[in-house]
Amino acid sequence: MESPRRRTFEVEDGGFIALVIFITLAFAYLLAPYFGAVLWGVVAAIMFQPMTAKLSVRLGGHSNLATSLVLLLLIAVFVVPTILLGINLVNEATALYGKLTSGQIDIGAMLHDLQSALPQSVRRFITQYGLSDLEKLRAEFGSSITTGLQAVAGRLLSVGQGALSFMAGLGVMLYLSFFLLRDGQRYGDLVRESLPLNRDTRDSLIDHFLLVVRATMRGTVVVAVVQGAVGGILFSLLGIEGALIWGVLMGFLSLLPAVGTGFVWVPVAVYLFATGEMGKAAILVFCGVFIIGMVDNVLRPILVGRDTRMPDFVVLISTLSGLELFGLNGFIIGPVIAALFMAVWNQQRERKLAMAAEMAAADSSTEATEETAAHPS
Repeated sequence: MESPRRRTFEVEDGGFIALVIFITLAFAYLLAPYFGAVLWGVVAAIMFQPMTAKLSVRLGGHSNLATSLVLLLLIAVFVVPTILLGINLVNEATALYGKLTSGQIDIGAMLHDLQSALPQSVRRFITQYGLSDLEKLRAEFGSSITTGLQAVAGRLLSVGQGALSFMAGLGVMLYLSFFLLRDGQRYGDLVRESLPLNRDTRDSLIDHFLLVVRATMRGTVVVAVVQGAVGGILFSLLGIEGALIWGVLMGFLSLLPAVGTGFVWVPVAVYLFATGEMGKAAILVFCGVFIIGMVDNVLRPILVGRDTRMPDFVVLISTLSGLELFGLNGFIIGPVIAALFMAVWNQQRERKLAMAAEMAAADSSTEATEETAAHPS
């Protein structure tokens, strides 16, 4: 019969677990308004805390100075360029929208030139399926472009109009980053010791989480920046309107493995070919295939590494779902959740295999003992 004291301990333990879960959820709800700031502060600490620790050692243990220098580096390399890019993107989107509405950029004329340059068989196909109504196409296509530009400009302008909220989020991120960069190892040890998992499973999952975050950031951000920069510069050199917008769009679409940037430069190349701009089209195709495309094929495996390499379909689905659920933050949350899902199930598989091996060894030992007992020497 179970003793009253044991039942009391079980009730108290259950109550404490419920309290831990409730308080944790309440704290997560409390942080929700600054979820993005906290997320990027943690990511910055994961990425650059090892650098901060090494710099602190070189500076004779002056951890505050080392952390301040690393934080200033992050501001100079990431924060300031991002703000300047946003300002320039607003200006270019506004200017392009003005040219579209004023008729300086005539979508109808562009579609007419494209249709006139197509082969006769293709034009018959277009006519057969009712795609030759240029006015309708012009209205729909032009409306889509202007709506997209309005959305881009509106979203970025809303950031400017909500400058107080933006600055508060940025301040929270930098403030949190400072303490996590300086004391990240201590906080990490506290998390390790608090998790209700056995030591081997806990250490394996935490190490895998840190590995995935670093690999995702390197493989995603670096590739996006390089592909977007190369694409934007190429469009600018070819004299294509809105080069900065197309470059940023290519950077975002590079989140989609293998074909992402092709959604931008391939239609532009087709238009250039169709309208007789053979030289520009050939340059764009060559650079798109052998420079922009190869950036993904060459850099991503080097930056991500084999240990965290996931199937492309998993990366694609988790990235799109992450963006849908969490906005811009989802491009890191989605792949990290997918990687941890695979890691947890790999742990489960390894545990089952280990248990099966132990049971097989125990059965073999039992059979050997029985055999010895049945046939003593």
